[in-house]
Amino acid sequence: MGKGVYERLIGEFARLPGVGHKNAQRIAFAVLRMEPERARKLGETLIEARAGARACARCGNLASAEACEICNNPRRDTTRIMVVEDPGTLYQIEHTGTYRGLYHVLSEVFSPLEVMDPSTIRPEKLVARVRDGEVKEVILATSPTVEGEATALYLTRELKPLGIQVTRIAYGVPVGMDLEYADEVSLIKSIEGRHAV
Repeated sequence: MGKGVYERLIGEFARLPGVGHKNAQRIAFAVLRMEPERARKLGETLIEARAGARACARCGNLASAEACEICNNPRRDTTRIMVVEDPGTLYQIEHTGTYRGLYHVLSEVFSPLEVMDPSTIRPEKLVARVRDGEVKEVILATSPTVEGEATALYLTRELKPLGIQVTRIAYGVPVGMDLEYADEVSLIKSIEGRHAV
């Protein structure tokens, strides 16, 4: 294999979120050390996953059919919807095993610093879900960024008139972190998000 192909392989892996040049090299070497059959299956799986991926018609999560596995699961708590920015966040939350409600995945977040119509986050789909169902609480789980906070504020204004509880996930100091090294915003959010013990 020529150097150009190897460099292109590293370049493609380096374009993935959170993968720097060093990690891209490691992944490329791991792929090159694979048995040819295993490498072929990896390639086929990537192509198949990309070709079959679509947005769930109900919540916007990744799905291989009209509705995702979460929306189709009759054991989920249908009285709660957690609003997340993307399917990656949804899967992180699911991995914790602590939330059993439904989700609503936004197509994008509202950026108050750009000339952008806030309706691009399509609140009407979420509002329709709240009106049509037995939803008692919408949990806003957008990132603690300017865009995430603006999106949460905008959605709160859209949802409050519907008479449901709208909550925001708490932010604060990560578990295991020494308070001395916590940034000011994290400390403020920790104090504001305090609860009775």
